[in-house]
Amino acid sequence: MTLDQYRSLASRILRPFVRLSVRLNLTPDGISVAAFALAVLAAGAFYRAGPGPDWWYGVGALLVLLNGMLDLLDGAVARELDTDSPAGDLLDHVLDRYADIVILAGLAAGIEQYALGFAAVTGVLMTSYLGTQTEAVGLERQYGGLLGRADRLALVCLTGGISVVVPVVADVSVVAWLLGLFAVVGHLTALQRFLGAWRDLQ
Repeated sequence: MTLDQYRSLASRILRPFVRLSVRLNLTPDGISVAAFALAVLAAGAFYRAGPGPDWWYGVGALLVLLNGMLDLLDGAVARELDTDSPAGDLLDHVLDRYADIVILAGLAAGIEQYALGFAAVTGVLMTSYLGTQTEAVGLERQYGGLLGRADRLALVCLTGGISVVVPVVADVSVVAWLLGLFAVVGHLTALQRFLGAWRDLQ
């Protein structure tokens, strides 16, 4: 499972928004900052929702969806304006990682599962780290694996939507199931990327 393979399709869908952003004189860096702000708001909504059924989960899911859209839009606008640069790429990746952290922290704090949240955050960060580290050693940047960022955001949105009405499955919070999935699959994806890069470097 990885939605990153549909990046070209997403780029075509975003074309009208790219043109609108250019007409409004929005900058790629400004869009990146706005995307991060939405992630912070989403984290707050998830924290506010807590362990029970709550419409705040729906709010958080919508904000995460918007965060993902803006995360695609900033790069597309940079390419449209021919202003893509290493500095912009750095800012985008740093803010994406912080967005991942705050979203998962908000989910974990909302259900008071801090250890599980820590495991999920480290899994996600290692996945992202291995994706860019392969580029640092001369290989192509890795987006694939068991769960890419697009997959994670989609699952957070889905979980948020479900938690509005069904917060618990098999006596375990739906959010806890999600965090557990990110913890296990995140580290497996990081390992998968590491082994793939290791083989390519031999």
